[in-house]
Amino acid sequence: MIILGIIQARLGSSRLPNKVLKDFNGKPMLNFLLNRVKKSKYISEIVVATTTSDRDNQLVSWLQNEKINIFRGSEEDVLRRFYDCAEFFHADIIVRITADDPFKDPKVIDRAVEIFLNSNTLDYVSNTIEISYPEGIDIEVFSFQALSIANTEAKSKFQREHVTPYIIENPKKFNIKNFCFSEDLSSYRLTVDHPEDFTKALKISKHFYDNPNVEFIEIIDFLKKNPKIANINSNVKS
Repeated sequence: MIILGIIQARLGSSRLPNKVLKDFNGKPMLNFLLNRVKKSKYISEIVVATTTSDRDNQLVSWLQNEKINIFRGSEEDVLRRFYDCAEFFHADIIVRITADDPFKDPKVIDRAVEIFLNSNTLDYVSNTIEISYPEGIDIEVFSFQALSIANTEAKSKFQREHVTPYIIENPKKFNIKNFCFSEDLSSYRLTVDHPEDFTKALKISKHFYDNPNVEFIEIIDFLKKNPKIANINSNVKS
């Protein structure tokens, strides 16, 4: 069984261009994320799925130099990119990871995969439907079969840009499971979309420089004790 971690990444962000390659304590931010995802005990293989746009050639060159699996597909139809990537790598189960979330937690990833594997009937598992985890610690796990159906049947631009809405919007067609954290930490923002997000993420990573695999709950404890850092991106809404 192949459990494929697909990291979707591109350089064409309008709010923070080239963010995945921005210097993050001496290495690109994407490198920090990759090293955390590699700690998952279930993911068989990791691939970065980017676009065929020339603007992503720099990203591809870095990935090639680091000997990281690459897949290039549609820039706008991200659902099709995921399907083609999963098919190419013969995935049975897909773990969807977004490259603008450097603090993805391998233990949260593995919790999602375990829930999926412990059931013979689930098509999709996530912590994104009823949100309790910080933004940036979200994770989605789904079967290749569910992805294939979504790729065939999803029609709207929104469904195709965001990969999984068709699955989530059809609970009668797919067996869906959401899991929650023991407390509501959804007000915390650990994703990187804006310059303020990046500044905050960099300060967090510098504080935990000697522990790059720090669990997300330790990051939250640090932010609770350091409200000035926690509030760096408090003006960011999305």
